[in-house]
Amino acid sequence: MRKLSAHYIFTGTGTVLSKGIITLTDDGVIADILDTKGALEEMAGVEFYSGVITPGFVNAHCHLELSHLQGIFPEKTGLPDFLKNVVEHRNINDGSVLDEARKADISLWKNGVVAVGDISNTNATFSLKSKSKIAYHTFIEALGFSPQRAEKAFSWAMSCYEEARQLGLSASVVPHSPYAISKELFDKIFGFAVSNRSVLSMHNQESRDEDDLYQSGKGELFRHLTENLRIDLTSFHPSGKSALESVIGWLPKENKILLVHNIQTGQQDIDLIASARPLNQTWFVLCPESNLYIEGRLPDIGLFRKNKLQICLGTDSLSSNRQLSVLEEMKTVQGSFPAIPFGEIVTWATRNGAQALEMDGWAGTIEKGKRPGINLITGMDMQHLLLQPQSQVKRLM
Repeated sequence: MRKLSAHYIFTGTGTVLSKGIITLTDDGVIADILDTKGALEEMAGVEFYSGVITPGFVNAHCHLELSHLQGIFPEKTGLPDFLKNVVEHRNINDGSVLDEARKADISLWKNGVVAVGDISNTNATFSLKSKSKIAYHTFIEALGFSPQRAEKAFSWAMSCYEEARQLGLSASVVPHSPYAISKELFDKIFGFAVSNRSVLSMHNQESRDEDDLYQSGKGELFRHLTENLRIDLTSFHPSGKSALESVIGWLPKENKILLVHNIQTGQQDIDLIASARPLNQTWFVLCPESNLYIEGRLPDIGLFRKNKLQICLGTDSLSSNRQLSVLEEMKTVQGSFPAIPFGEIVTWATRNGAQALEMDGWAGTIEKGKRPGINLITGMDMQHLLLQPQSQVKRLM
């Protein structure tokens, strides 16, 4: 048994304990939580740390299989050019894919991550994830904007799904984005998702170029699809609506969904989503460092808070980020939106992600009977409970 204490314990439930004590079994299960109300007396066997204790982090959006692309792409190119770079470079140094993914997995663990929502377009990292200390939910993306490709794309995604399940991985088949899936492929994903009650994920409103594609059938994404991917778009007819409005009806209301990035999301879009599906089944995943890397801007987080949306944090991949650190994402949020309480950001990084990935039975909050992992954050402004550039995370359990 271990007994851990710190200046503050942020449980992820909204409760903050001053110098509380967490008792854990040898395998990390929380056996007891003592609220000392700040009056911590000397007690045999209590490990006291200077800093803040939180549950283990949940990275709600990552692409482990793109880890070998770290540092290759220039910053702030915009989404279409970034996608072009991924297409051109993802298969270079193919032998390094697994090696770099393994290093990334270790880095995630060392940086306090206990669970990941990981995007896979291939089966390259399945074996690695099945043996990891981290719990992964694998979102297997189907890709195919041409209706003629729907059957082949779905069959490939299903073969990956079956392989993932055979390895014991939690997995689901999901659409990549409105600009990468035809209506025919959406329908196949819809049917499978409803029958399996699976969690969905979709890149959403990451760039203005998505709306240009659907509203006019022109723009940089159209050029990317036709010139770089050589997709025949003669059967595509612009809807005259935004990308989200064009596909929102193709997403099953019954299923949980993680909408990722949301840079362009405004009040009209939030109202649209609320009218089309339950907001309590919808999570908005923010990847601030990746958004700055690709588009040079952040989502309107203040608007999301005003609407009481369920927010999670992700890192995206090392192709669009310098590190896979949830703490760095938290720093970016707090640095750009200093009015957001630290405890709320902790909830985004822990409980909300665990709920979205359906791992909240064991992860996300410090509660009796759970095994969430225990992180210590040091280097904070303890008087105002603010993260600082020098803040670091250390895994205690």
